Amino acid sequence: QVQLVESGGGLVQAGGSLRLSCAVSGRTFSTYGMGWFRQALGKEREAVAAIKWGSGRTYYVDSVKGRFTISRDNAKTTVYLQMNSLKPEDTAVYYCAADSNALNFLTTWQRVAAYDYWGQGTQVTVSS
Repeated sequence: QVQLVESGGGLVQAGGSLRLSCAVSGRTFSTYGMGWFRQALGKEREAVAAIKWGSGRTYYVDSVKGRFTISRDNAKTTVYLQMNSLKPEDTAVYYCAADSNALNFLTTWQRVAAYDYWGQGTQVTVSS
């Protein structure tokens, strides 16, 4: 079993920054893929960024490229999402997720159904 606990959300003005953390406990292997998703009120959950735990290869959706950075700390088994230049449209609940069989992560990282484990979510609100 893998447990994921997010933290770091909050209220920030447009243009500001936040860093989300996802503490990972339980079994993890280099084949795992870790993703950050978000869900705005009334909208579907969407992928934001992902990282392959072993290789460190990262993936981003176009809307956050150049503003968000995903990273992982192997020693602390924590995944981070550094969010800069935040916009009101970034407002959402952000979720951390783990894919235990990410062998084809390049093609699956944006799919909600590809992930086995989810955190409880953390609210990010960006005011204009």
